[in-house]
Amino acid sequence: MRLSVIGCGYLGAVHAAAMASIGHEVVGIDVDARKIEALSKGEAPFFEPGLPEILAEGIASGRLTFTTDMSAASGAKVHFIGVGTPQQKDGYAADLTYVNAAVDALLPYLSPGDIVAGKSTVPVGTAAALAPRIEAGGATLVWNPEFLREGFAVKDTIDPDRLVVGVADGAGVSSRSARSTTGEGAMDAASVLREVYAPAVAKGTPFLVTDLATAELVKVAANAFLATKISFINAMAEIAEVTGADVTQLADAIGHDVRIGRRFLGAGIGFGGGCLPKDIRAFSARAEELGRGESVAFLREVDEINLRRRDRAVQLVVDALDGQVFQKKVTVLGAAFKPYSDDIRDSPALDVAVRLHGLGAQVTVTDPEAIDNARRVHPQLTYVADRDEAIRDADALVLVTEWDEYRRELAPSHASTLTAGRVIVDGRNGLDPAAWRAEGWTYLGMGRP
Repeated sequence: MRLSVIGCGYLGAVHAAAMASIGHEVVGIDVDARKIEALSKGEAPFFEPGLPEILAEGIASGRLTFTTDMSAASGAKVHFIGVGTPQQKDGYAADLTYVNAAVDALLPYLSPGDIVAGKSTVPVGTAAALAPRIEAGGATLVWNPEFLREGFAVKDTIDPDRLVVGVADGAGVSSRSARSTTGEGAMDAASVLREVYAPAVAKGTPFLVTDLATAELVKVAANAFLATKISFINAMAEIAEVTGADVTQLADAIGHDVRIGRRFLGAGIGFGGGCLPKDIRAFSARAEELGRGESVAFLREVDEINLRRRDRAVQLVVDALDGQVFQKKVTVLGAAFKPYSDDIRDSPALDVAVRLHGLGAQVTVTDPEAIDNARRVHPQLTYVADRDEAIRDADALVLVTEWDEYRRELAPSHASTLTAGRVIVDGRNGLDPAAWRAEGWTYLGMGRP
């Protein structure tokens, strides 16, 4: 099938390359000429494992092309909208400027029978507002939310854990079937999306057909739940810190309850990135607009708990250095908001580094992939790519991104030969406290005695 993907940022570039890898003919379209030039050469503009390989394969096969010319969308059966929805500069609501611009630019090139599939994370009600403009040209709008995890985005696109397609006037939900009580045209569109994702559907991936509003809510509800789970265990870490309890043991114990589960119960400096923080804020803002702000009022506390943990990590460093960090050499291990990514958007790791710098510490930041991005945003920090060089002569280390080369491969005995001090703050609770303490280190975790 011929597909177009409008927007070639993180979501769009991965989606375009992944769709080409399963056999579709795909054109990716973006207004950023520099990005399109890089993608056309098979160069990923960001770090994502597996993406360079499928980019190169798709371009070499001729199934994947990139352009700035929207007219290239002509002739495609399905047009995916994958542009960004950042937080508004003057509030918490999502900025739909790019979504509206993408639809406006695409409209002249739609043909009767075409399908426009929204993938961007948008406030509930957005699809219903867009649908009349798209339907006026004989095309059909569906909403097909993405559920990508940075670092695993290629796998999550090709082999997702579920597929959701929201259609107009949808009244029924089906699993692995496009039959429901929706209208004939809408179900035709759902059937086409089943064909787009045929390899995943053939493996038994649940294929859920919903109304448009439900499809929009699925993504933000999932993110709100995950953020709440993370902030819950971080709230328990705050209690553990004043009672002498160990939050990691607490998480293990409650995680054995099948109703709770252990995943996303890792206490630390909290979540960041381009999705969870801005999505829960946008969800709260939309609920207020709908007159149901009280329904998700708890998300404000989720956000506040998350930000407090960054404060706590900084305070642990200050306390470990006897209340004085001015001119002390502190090495921050990590800049990306999570491992296997170079994404520094709302990164807790960088936030901790910047706060320590603001207190007068001589901060060195190291990261396997995110240094260039971090330097552009925070040039006041010192960046060293090599881990051992970064920790040399440091008075304290702070683990803030759980890359294997810090969490698994940095032995305390080896670190002792390089650093000036013996203080390590484990902002991710990813290290073995006993092993570090046995080497004479002052080990401080998050919510751990």
